[in-house]
Amino acid sequence: MKCEIEEFIGYLHNTRGTSKNTEVSYERDLKKLERFLTEEKIESVEQVNATLLNSYVMYMERKNFAASSISRSIASIRAFFHFLCQTRSWKENPAEHLKAPKIEKKMPGILTIDEVDLLLKQPRENTAKGIRDRAMLELLYATGIRVSELISLTLKDINLKLGYITCSSGEKERVIPFGSAAKRSVEHYMEGARAELLGSQESEMLFLNCSGKSMSRQGFWKVLKSYAEAAGIQQDITPHTLRHSFAAHLVQNGADLKSVQEMMGHSDISTTQIYMNMNMNKIRDVYMKAHPRR
Repeated sequence: MKCEIEEFIGYLHNTRGTSKNTEVSYERDLKKLERFLTEEKIESVEQVNATLLNSYVMYMERKNFAASSISRSIASIRAFFHFLCQTRSWKENPAEHLKAPKIEKKMPGILTIDEVDLLLKQPRENTAKGIRDRAMLELLYATGIRVSELISLTLKDINLKLGYITCSSGEKERVIPFGSAAKRSVEHYMEGARAELLGSQESEMLFLNCSGKSMSRQGFWKVLKSYAEAAGIQQDITPHTLRHSFAAHLVQNGADLKSVQEMMGHSDISTTQIYMNMNMNKIRDVYMKAHPRR
């Protein structure tokens, strides 16, 4: 099955133009299935049937895998076997009737506007690192991009004059505007801090670590955590918290869902709908507290 997985990942990369993160996710899920099948003494992918795949789903449930993890694994398995059916001319797809568990959509954690403001004031701009951190936080909140997109930005992806960034994910590309606060912070970073971090090296990456290399997800996560603690923010905060806050604050201030969907890069507007639901819940709470005949 190892060769088939490699062939499938190659197809995703070369034909579908998927992102590296997507490919890594598919490969991880399929290798877990491969280990399970090996334990079941299955030697070739042709031996896999619907019963075995259902057994694997039940195995994940017994191991208390999160419903979201099981659902993602099933999606990976179905895509994999669909690919094999097309390339091998199989008459039956063993994964055709695999069903994902229902996932309850939870309201994402967001910061208040005051908390965001307090967080963004934490970096001290008397060092190159502090100037960089302020620019990254401002741009993340201003655009709502994913942390993987933030650390992947190159110099050519940002237009400071017109105030927008270009994000590419596989074949998809989206242009996202940003405001004056983020513009000032990024300009401040570009005026000298970036060159100081870069030293004598060369790089097309926009944001650099203290060694002049590309920032990592883990590196930025630690930066964000330290500033959240300094700001006295009690809730558990991740880079995605700022992404959710960006979308929720836009909706709260009247932005239409279609525009928010495009900026967030959601393929389905139902994913964006959750921010409208959050806004309705807030309005309902205000009503119940204030209306005399509630």
